[in-house]
Amino acid sequence: MSKQLFAALAALALLALAAAAPPAAKAPARPAPRGDIVLITIDTLRADAPGFAGNRRSQTPVLDRLAGQGRVFTNTHAHNVVTLPSHTNILTGLYPFQHGVRDNSGFRLPANVPTLATVLKGAGYATGAFVGAFPLDSQFGLNHGFDVYDDHYPKGSNDTDFMMAERRGDEVVRLALAWWRQQKGRPRFLWVHLYDPHAPYAPPEPFASRFKDNLYLGEVAAADSFLASLLGPFLDGREKPALVVVTGDHGEALGEHGEQSHGLFAYEPTLKVPLVVWGKGAAPGRDARPARHVDIFPTVLQAVGIDVPAPRGLRRPGRSLLAPPAADGSDSYFEALSATLNRGWAPLRGLLRNGTKFIALPLPEVYELPKDPGERTNRIDQQRAAARGIFAALPKESAWPPRRDATRPEDEARLQSLGYLVGTAALKESYGPEDDPKRLIQLDTKVHDVIDFYMHGRMDDAVKLARELVTARPSMALGHSLLAQSLLQAGRTREALDVMLNARKLGATTDALLRQLGLTLSELGRASEAIEILRPLIATGDPQSLNAYALALSEAGKQKEAADVLQRLLKAEPDDPKAWEQLGLVELRLGHWAQARDRSRHSLELNRRLPLAWNNLGVAVYQLGQKDEALDAWQKAVDLKPDLWDALWNLGTKAAEQGKIEQARKALAQFAAGAPPDRYRADIEKAKAFLAQVKP
Repeated sequence: MSKQLFAALAALALLALAAAAPPAAKAPARPAPRGDIVLITIDTLRADAPGFAGNRRSQTPVLDRLAGQGRVFTNTHAHNVVTLPSHTNILTGLYPFQHGVRDNSGFRLPANVPTLATVLKGAGYATGAFVGAFPLDSQFGLNHGFDVYDDHYPKGSNDTDFMMAERRGDEVVRLALAWWRQQKGRPRFLWVHLYDPHAPYAPPEPFASRFKDNLYLGEVAAADSFLASLLGPFLDGREKPALVVVTGDHGEALGEHGEQSHGLFAYEPTLKVPLVVWGKGAAPGRDARPARHVDIFPTVLQAVGIDVPAPRGLRRPGRSLLAPPAADGSDSYFEALSATLNRGWAPLRGLLRNGTKFIALPLPEVYELPKDPGERTNRIDQQRAAARGIFAALPKESAWPPRRDATRPEDEARLQSLGYLVGTAALKESYGPEDDPKRLIQLDTKVHDVIDFYMHGRMDDAVKLARELVTARPSMALGHSLLAQSLLQAGRTREALDVMLNARKLGATTDALLRQLGLTLSELGRASEAIEILRPLIATGDPQSLNAYALALSEAGKQKEAADVLQRLLKAEPDDPKAWEQLGLVELRLGHWAQARDRSRHSLELNRRLPLAWNNLGVAVYQLGQKDEALDAWQKAVDLKPDLWDALWNLGTKAAEQGKIEQARKALAQFAAGAPPDRYRADIEKAKAFLAQVKP
């Protein structure tokens, strides 16, 4: 190919991607303004999962009915394959490199970027959002413009156990419907996010039984059933007409191309999504033209007669799907940066153009989707010149490294529990074939297996596999972190400490690993060392860093300094249950029993599944003479966390004092059998002596 032709191809690619959508044929007259709007996003919904997509195994009668009356866009693509950036694309109508949110953690949407909520609120709409899980927590900035942003799921629970409570879809819909009815008489914009199809797949009955051989489809069917009370009134004509938009944020690999869930690659199982637009202006039928998440923003605004705002310094890539199709088609940018940001692997960016997918990686890929929808035949050798032009013209601002804020550590544990494996990978100047995620897919499988072993209590297996990760890729901090956490859960604290110290020596650390190192040093009585490690982390102001630092100060006997840190935290995050829990502990150590009781109770009002807060409450009320309440609190603590040794010891010894021998025997037997001897040797001997006297 001549240099002139190559340059022309590159120029065309750049113009097609960076320019604003060219004027289309004259748009139809705007509908009457102030129509109601309902946006429904279903997490992890593959394009081929619903029945209306032709899936005969699926059971989605509600969505099928909506699709039968609405417009189904059969060729719709996301721009990211993880939740937060994908929803940000939908709500802003911008590409990820334009709004700046590139992954599920470490990013926050700036308040000055217009969203559907900010625009519609400015036009007089009541705006409400009801989300199902942590990746869309208000801290990430999508709450801008919403009168109500309901993300009330328990926070602070078992973060280190890869556990996070999500809200089931029926609860999300129930709350959303209550808000919707309360706003009757005003123009309304409602966003409902259902998280149910996301792994782990655990559908409720009857779907668990119906889909016991395909639990993912069981979750999809459950999500569909939850929407019946919301969508049924529109479909039956009992609710006044509205514009309803339903889409998935991304799909799910389900093992295709070697990927277990999503986030690594951008093949069709995770990049292609369903999209249905129902309501005035959306002619019923199927539409095969290219559609994109960035098109939803202008589509909604055109439907209700509101001009699309132009963000300062940015040009919108989307176009309304209610307008006639553009003659030139629509390029679609996409990326997958999670493995880069979190593991140090090569970044993935690409472009969809006229049915051809170009994937920029050290080992590049090109797929002609109409002929090869399964992406089995890489056409890079036949399309190398065109691919070179496309890749060279990808916007410079989309390249790695993007700006990344400090990641909150509780975010990391929660997102790991959801399949989003976060860290803070070291930056690299360049990436080679050895960094291509296609060549590292076996490591990804091992990462998932470690977490699966961990969550099922198979700690020896988790430790063994995590060691293999560290050996295979010593520079990947995630491997060291998983190994340390597995060892800690197995009670092998000294070994975990050695792993973290070695990772620090290698420079293979994340803030989360350093935080855990500080907490472990505090636990082992080395609080002064912990303070030195944790002090540099508090500059970010994230709650868990401040909590960890406060704990180290408290363990070092610096209770006033610890209290000052926690008060600073609570000024910024007044509803942080872990900070109230920590403050209760500080008050205990100061001998302020009533204050410790009140702080602990407040923590538990925010989240009743905090075992440490229950233990602190037990100590406080015992000191205040409320012995039955103390036993009840300690029992709740050990029910939530059976290996909370201090609570077991408190429960056992104090139950014995009160003559509740069976309760004491059970608690002390559990304590003696599992408590680590290096920390509790003397207490274990006392427990065994008691048990010898009260044999059943």
